[in-house]
Amino acid sequence: MKILVLNGPNINMLGIREPDIYGKQSFQELLAILEETGKALGVTVEQFQSNHEGALVDKIQAAYGCFDGIVINPAAYTHTSVAILDALKAVAIPAVEVHISQVDAREPFRQVSYAGMACVKTIQGQGLDGYRQAIAYLRENYG
Repeated sequence: MKILVLNGPNINMLGIREPDIYGKQSFQELLAILEETGKALGVTVEQFQSNHEGALVDKIQAAYGCFDGIVINPAAYTHTSVAILDALKAVAIPAVEVHISQVDAREPFRQVSYAGMACVKTIQGQGLDGYRQAIAYLRENYG
């Protein structure tokens, strides 16, 4: 099984950006978690992070026919990007939305998730462990 993990804007700043909300673990630690989880579950995991909406859309489209599942943390694009929603719908690859923080308990503008509308599951408020849970969910249900 091949899983594409997509991270949106500012995820590369983990450990620096608002550690009281997103934790003190770094982006490099997230990458290590993804690699370790893939090995433990016998899953190939490819990671891509971009601060640019179009790059994320391009990567989703390129996943068609190449990946069995997508784990996506669209970050700020969660609440604004119909383009990411449409790309996820177009490729119809099972996707799990991940949010490090408990988005539902935050500002009102964060209550709408466009990407989530195309996802089979959303995991939030679990810190970086949410990525492990998402990969495990995809392997268990779609592997």
